[in-house]
Amino acid sequence: MLTPGILLVDKPGGLTSHDVVARTRRAFGTRKVGHAGTLDPMATGLLVIGIEGATRLLTYIVGADKTYSATIRLGAATTTDDAEGEMLDRAADDAVAAITAERIAAGIADLTGPIAQVPSAVSAIKVDGKRAYDRVRAGEEVELAARQVTVSRFDVLARRDTDGFIDLDVIVDCSSGTYIRALARDLGAALGIGGHLTALRRTRVGEFDVADAVGIDALEGASTLTAAAAAARVMPVLHVSEQEARDLRHGKRLHGQSSRLTASEVAAIDPHGALIGVVETRGADIKSAMNMPEVQG
Repeated sequence: MLTPGILLVDKPGGLTSHDVVARTRRAFGTRKVGHAGTLDPMATGLLVIGIEGATRLLTYIVGADKTYSATIRLGAATTTDDAEGEMLDRAADDAVAAITAERIAAGIADLTGPIAQVPSAVSAIKVDGKRAYDRVRAGEEVELAARQVTVSRFDVLARRDTDGFIDLDVIVDCSSGTYIRALARDLGAALGIGGHLTALRRTRVGEFDVADAVGIDALEGASTLTAAAAAARVMPVLHVSEQEARDLRHGKRLHGQSSRLTASEVAAIDPHGALIGVVETRGADIKSAMNMPEVQG
């Protein structure tokens, strides 16, 4: 029986996240595969893939903070806020040349910390049950509501002035739900010359790093993190006895044990190192919030 696990994949450009899931299904011989957090086809980098019962963990991974490296092109906006869209108004060369490092730094400072961000219209957000990007492609005008996100780091690593554009290589640490394309769009708008994204790479999801990921051509026989090891990277661990493990699996509470939990979501691991599931407090008790399949290989 296939052991549930978490697979880290370095997605290449040109593939959708669903393409990677489909290839993983073929490589591991199972339909039970999912991912934590979509990457656009243009983007590369870390996809966290759940296999078999470990797909249940993805709910607890998808909300983790993330790190991206990206290239922002200042001097023109596009219809998609990235290089795959049609170019809109291009700024005059003298307007681009007038953009100083100080003005860029001020614009970035305004986009750092807790901010209200309007997602890109060409996104997977659903509007009345239909993906926003499908509505845009059908010719509809889409206006998405601003959402609160946090950009904890937005650093410029390099600047290149070429052909009437300014290209900025940046690194961004941000909360889940932050759109790097929207940061490029909003920085360009604040500077009055437009902006869009030309490259994007996700290098980190929570405690998972792209340095540990396998390439798309190395899925066959790729090693996975056990569900327990993956859960321990996402949340605190509660070690439970054999009897407690049985009780939790059968939906029973651990009465009067809530003081053993140090967070709202905790991974319960049995004496054999298997993940029982995710537990939470209910009054003075501990109860299961999510149970893993009992047979883990």
